Amino acid sequence: MAHLLPLLTALLLCSYGPVGSLGCELPENSVQLSRMTLGLLVQMRTISPGLCLRHRRDFRFPRDVLNASHFHKTQDMSVPHEMLQQIYNLFHTQQASAAWNKTLLAELHTALQQQLQDLNACLVQGRAQQDSVLTTESPTLALRRYFQGIHVYLKEKRHSDCAWEIVRMELLRALASAADLQERLRSKDGGPRIS
Repeated sequence: MAHLLPLLTALLLCSYGPVGSLGCELPENSVQLSRMTLGLLVQMRTISPGLCLRHRRDFRFPRDVLNASHFHKTQDMSVPHEMLQQIYNLFHTQQASAAWNKTLLAELHTALQQQLQDLNACLVQGRAQQDSVLTTESPTLALRRYFQGIHVYLKEKRHSDCAWEIVRMELLRALASAADLQERLRSKDGGPRIS
């Protein structure tokens, strides 16, 4: 995990910088909030992932929703927005409150709320500039199905410590994938990059 942290941090930092495709710039503290969100998820580890290997599950993260070639302006930000919203919803339950350190959980809620507000401003701006776009399946719908599977898993496992640990690790991977999408979009649009 120690070797994975620098990579995840770099990917997440790239995901919430200025967004050229929308003509929308996120606040300067967005990089700090992204770093904090990832760091909080890392700190929330309560047990060794090795103890939970038999609880592993393939949640089938919908990687096709991260295919930048079919994204339109509003969708560029709708995917990370939906992911953060679903993560917020997941950790804003009674079961999450019982499973995690209250201080870290409160800090995670605050960081996610701020990121959602920042992304929401870009979504509103993007929608105002865009005509209606029809797709065969909305990327946000695919993400909702993915997160529904996570909710079902937690319920099946009765929100056990190992189930939460498996979900925490899955969410770290999902955030890294969203960061990769933002980096590809930034590269495609020639937008600023964080090195």
